[in-house]
Amino acid sequence: MELTRRDMLRLTAAGALAAHYPSPARAAEFPTKPVTLICPWPAGGSTDQQMRALAEVAGKHLGQPVVIENKPGGSGTVGAATMAATAKPDGYTIAQIPITIFRLPHMQKVTWDPLKDFTYIIHLTGYTFGVVVKADSPWKTWQEFIAHAKANPGKVTYGTPGAGTTLHITMEALAAKEGIKWIHVPFKGGAENTAAVLGGHTMANADSTGWASLVDAGQLRLLVTWTAQRTKRWPNVPTLKELGYGIVSNSPYGYAGPKGMDPKVVKVLHDAFRKGLEEPVHLKTLERLDMEPVYMNSEDYTKYVKVLVDEAKVQVEQAGLMKKS
Repeated sequence: MELTRRDMLRLTAAGALAAHYPSPARAAEFPTKPVTLICPWPAGGSTDQQMRALAEVAGKHLGQPVVIENKPGGSGTVGAATMAATAKPDGYTIAQIPITIFRLPHMQKVTWDPLKDFTYIIHLTGYTFGVVVKADSPWKTWQEFIAHAKANPGKVTYGTPGAGTTLHITMEALAAKEGIKWIHVPFKGGAENTAAVLGGHTMANADSTGWASLVDAGQLRLLVTWTAQRTKRWPNVPTLKELGYGIVSNSPYGYAGPKGMDPKVVKVLHDAFRKGLEEPVHLKTLERLDMEPVYMNSEDYTKYVKVLVDEAKVQVEQAGLMKKS
């Protein structure tokens, strides 16, 4: 059959449109290569361990490996901030979103807007936080540690994974409530924080359960946890809540990509991580780290971010860390 000039023009126009707008078949091909998942904390900590366990099983559902890239710094914000600024919104680079992403903009000038610069994929879990000291230290209870801090203003040092983290904010809130002054020592992550308290460079370590095995081995002493109820693993250790502080904190987190991601790609990633979240090997990792699933889909997570941003502002104001305008 001979093509007319009009037929040729129509085919050319159709071809141009097809090249400009990806077909459903092309969208369905994602992913065709490994996905990079940025962990904004050093290797070996509780976040790194959880993310690696989930990446392993989620990759099987995704059909491509999920590769962890550690990019610590900025109290956990460097990883996501770098992704938001440099990564293509194609789904091949995503990151863990720590709560400091919502908090730091209230404390200092930053390069990202948590409400505009990310595509939220899935909310996953939260931490068990606690305060540990060396096992041979003189403080056997939280009350004894607080009494020592009151008697020695400006001499007690404690480490956290960074300024503006939930650990830092909560420790300063406790200091304000008790009328004490202690010195905050920020680190890039749990490994450095734990090494500092073991080496006697700091007196206490406020962090998630990267210290768990050392507590169980008798090298560190857990004074208090920040959970709603006492943990199954350390049932003899009291919570801040039961000690009268009225504080429960688990700093929940999820994964996100750069702004402008294709909803179909977001769904593919969401579904793979959702299935991985419930895999027995991942659930065992959560149990070992004293973490629990806190699942939200993409839409609910995006809505929750607005709540977190507002809550972060209140926390920063109460801690007296609000940036000057």
